[in-house]
Amino acid sequence: QVQLVESGGGLVQAGGSLRLSCAASGFTVSSYAMGWFRQAPGKEREFVSRILWSADNTHYADSVNGRFTISRDNAKNTVYLQMNSLKPEDTAVYYCAAGPFGRYSGHYSYTSSWSYWGQGTQVTVSS
Repeated sequence: QVQLVESGGGLVQAGGSLRLSCAASGFTVSSYAMGWFRQAPGKEREFVSRILWSADNTHYADSVNGRFTISRDNAKNTVYLQMNSLKPEDTAVYYCAAGPFGRYSGHYSYTSSWSYWGQGTQVTVSS
């Protein structure tokens, strides 16, 4: 019943911007922790960003901090990842994740801590 659908990926030149969307169904995004991960060819899936039940509680990987912004629109039940100043090393498939985290849940930086995943959307940044 829970479904996450990413969109907004594409090809962009270095220094450009993209906004990824994650449309959720089967649950309310404001009641779950939501996150973004990415996976480049030959690499492990890595943490990018997350947002908790309180929308001002956000965190970013060092590699994207200051360039990416995570947010949500409760009315649309959608989470976004605004990606600015893109670099070729940002090229990857980006995945949306959701989890009903509690105090004793696994750390958000680990893929195993999340319960639901989208199908991914490709982001390619040319040099």
